[in-house]
Amino acid sequence: MSAGRNVEQQIPLQQRPPSLAMPSMAQRPRPEPGFSPLHGGFRDHFVTTPEPKYCCETCRLVLCNPRQTECGHRFCESCINELLSKPNPVCPADLLPLFEDKIFRDVCCNREIMALKVYCRSEKNGCKEQMCLQQVMEHLVICPYFEVPCPLGKCKEKMMRKDMPEHLSRKCKHREVTCEFCSLKMALTELQKHKETVCPAFPVACPNHCSFSSILRSELSSHQHDCPKAQVTCSFIRYGCSYKGLNQEMREHESSFASEHLRMMAVRNTTLEAKVEDVKSELMERYKVLPSLSSRLAEVERQYEEMREKNRQLEQKLVSMQMLMSSHSEKLLEVEMELRELRPLRAMREEVETLRGSVESMRSMVSSLDSSCVNSASGSHTLASLEQQLTRHDDLMSVHDVRLAEMDLKLQVLETASFNGTLIWKIRDYKRRKQEAVVSKTLSLYSQPFYTGYFGYKMCARVYLNGDGMGKGTHLSLFFVVMRGEYDALLQWPFKQKVTLMLMDQGPARKHLGDAFKPDPSSSSFRRPTGEMNIASGCPLFVAQTVLENGTYIKDDTIFIKVTVDTSDLPDP
Repeated sequence: MSAGRNVEQQIPLQQRPPSLAMPSMAQRPRPEPGFSPLHGGFRDHFVTTPEPKYCCETCRLVLCNPRQTECGHRFCESCINELLSKPNPVCPADLLPLFEDKIFRDVCCNREIMALKVYCRSEKNGCKEQMCLQQVMEHLVICPYFEVPCPLGKCKEKMMRKDMPEHLSRKCKHREVTCEFCSLKMALTELQKHKETVCPAFPVACPNHCSFSSILRSELSSHQHDCPKAQVTCSFIRYGCSYKGLNQEMREHESSFASEHLRMMAVRNTTLEAKVEDVKSELMERYKVLPSLSSRLAEVERQYEEMREKNRQLEQKLVSMQMLMSSHSEKLLEVEMELRELRPLRAMREEVETLRGSVESMRSMVSSLDSSCVNSASGSHTLASLEQQLTRHDDLMSVHDVRLAEMDLKLQVLETASFNGTLIWKIRDYKRRKQEAVVSKTLSLYSQPFYTGYFGYKMCARVYLNGDGMGKGTHLSLFFVVMRGEYDALLQWPFKQKVTLMLMDQGPARKHLGDAFKPDPSSSSFRRPTGEMNIASGCPLFVAQTVLENGTYIKDDTIFIKVTVDTSDLPDP
């Protein structure tokens, strides 16, 4: 960016130099979990004591993911990150300042450390194997002395890998077993409950304590029908018999009370026949009125369909009226806003016309007095007084003319202003304006203001046709500007809405070029403006001039720029 202009740049990542696009140390991928310690260096038991050059300057352990500083000292990745998180970090070895962009991965040192011989991490359990540090994880996958959890989910025990088969076959309380009655497989902890409650082949005793002492649970229900000691009710209970007794006594009851059962059935049959006759007569009466009811039902259905059709038409009219009312409300709000601006303009125009009439009448009076009082001293005095009044009126009318011009300009801005967060900027005479930028006559252009709402943020766009900063002479630079508005005291600051910048393609392909960014809350560009406008923020390398001038983005010496501000999550002021 050229000197003398306060314009902050937000460069897209793909356009930044390689040094700026590199991820920070905290964002780089870490080694496989479980291999590297969470903090500090390796605590493995090395076969040979490591040389001091392989030890971290902070934790004094063997380096884990070594990083080397500008002053030549080595640190573990976690140790250097902890140092860099402090204000004004310094190297603990020589107290020289540390800079993150001057710290690099020591690949050579890491390779040498990975080749150092260590004992197995299960040495305390009896493993005597030795291996390179790099091979530790490969060995632990097969090491018989490495402690692993039981693979059965509910078992929380840990044991050495070599003891796992015995644990699964004999010791684990959650191992799989087979029910000896129904051959169903389940966990050992569930076996006893299964037998006592749901096992269909488990032998159970008859609840009536009959001669059958052992019955399969699945056959217990059918046994209840034949059990001689089961309590049952007489099968003629529906006809009025209330006898209850044991199964073995029921046959004697049925044979001895056969005549009584027949009598009950005859009485019940007679009652039912009387009820059937009553139902028949009632049905005949209802059958007589059925045709009239059918015609009435058909009429009601027809009326219902007519009402549904009318209701549907009314709903459509209601929806159209609501849409019309909504559009009228928006237009009414726009008209009210314009009237607020036009009222002082109309009054001023009327005042100017009145002053013009006064000036013309005074001019005619001066002319008549001048012709009639050329040799009169009193006429000369009156003429001088009128000339002073005429001069004062001329000055007053000039002031009003200036104010009228300002109000006309303000009205023109309001007529082209957008209140939905979207700006379509039409830039005519591209070649002439581009040449003026090349010869440094007019370096940049400002768009008309636009707003996120009638009471929202006030904004504009700024373009450098010959580029600015890194894009000077090669690109078109496009920036977004937050301006001071009348309702800033009611809005939330800093400005946080997503901004999309776009160059419109005027060809049939419509391949618009665009870029978007989220404002940085800490940037002064998006704080509440204290002057007319804040420092601009955007893309100095927005589009190459070769792409712009060789495509279909220029037509009739005119380009279109679109700026969109996301207003979806804006609260009401």
